[in-house]
Amino acid sequence: MMISYLVPLVLLVLFLAASIRILPEYKRGVVFFLGRFQAVKGPGLFIIIPGIQKMDVVDLRVITMDVPEQDVISQDNVTVKVNAVLYFRVVDPEKAIIQVEHFVTATSQLAQTTLRSVLGKHDLDEMLSERDKLNDDIQEIIDASAEGWGIKVANVEIKHVDLDESMIRAIARQAEAERERRAKVIHAEGELQASKKLVEAANIMSENSAALQLRYLQTMSDMSNKNASTIVVPLPIDLMEAFRHMANKGPRDKGAAQE
Repeated sequence: MMISYLVPLVLLVLFLAASIRILPEYKRGVVFFLGRFQAVKGPGLFIIIPGIQKMDVVDLRVITMDVPEQDVISQDNVTVKVNAVLYFRVVDPEKAIIQVEHFVTATSQLAQTTLRSVLGKHDLDEMLSERDKLNDDIQEIIDASAEGWGIKVANVEIKHVDLDESMIRAIARQAEAERERRAKVIHAEGELQASKKLVEAANIMSENSAALQLRYLQTMSDMSNKNASTIVVPLPIDLMEAFRHMANKGPRDKGAAQE
C-alpha cells in the first residue's frame, strides 16, 4: 500500500526537477512548444514541460571575439595581414535562435569578409593612419548586416597591420626622405628670413653712418679676439669716403681740362 503512493510521488518529484528552470539576469530562454516558437522567458524561475516544450538559452552579455588574421590587398597593391577584435551582444534572443544557425559563427564569418572588403578599398597609408575611421566603417557594415539576427555590434578595433620586411624597409626609406625634405625646407626658410633681416639692417646702416661705423668697430673687435696671424689696420670710414670722392672727382676734372 505504501509503495503504491510512493511511486507516483517519486515520479512527480522527478518531473518537477526536470521541468524547473532557473536563469540568471544575463540569460534568456527561447521556448518552443511542439516545435513552434512560444515565448522568451527569464530571468528567474519557470517551468518547462519535458517532451512538449524545448528551450534554447541565449547569453545577453557582450561577447569579445578575435577576428582571425586576414590577407588583405590594399588599393595600392600592397599585401598585408590584418586582424581585429569584435565586440557584440544579442539584443533579440528570438531572432538570434530562429533567423540564423549558430549566430556566433555567422557573426565571425561576417566580420572576416567585411574586414577584407573594407580594407581592400583603402591605401596602406590610410590603414596605418586612419584606423578610427576604418573601425567605424567596419562596425557600421557588420551592425547593419547582423541586425536581422538580433545582434548589436558595439565596437570593432583593428589590432595589427603586419607588413613583410621589404615593405618595412621601403617605408623606413620613405620616412627618412620625408624628414630630409622637411629639414631642407626649414633650412631654406631660415635662410630667407635671415636674408630679409640682413637687408633691413643694411638699409638702416646706409641711412646712418654712425651705425655703420659701430658695426665696423664691432667687426674689428671680433677679429682681434681670434687667434690669427693676419694684421688688420683699421681705417676710418670717413677717410675711405674721401678717397672715393676724390676718385670719382678725378675723371670729371680730367675731362673738363681736355675740353
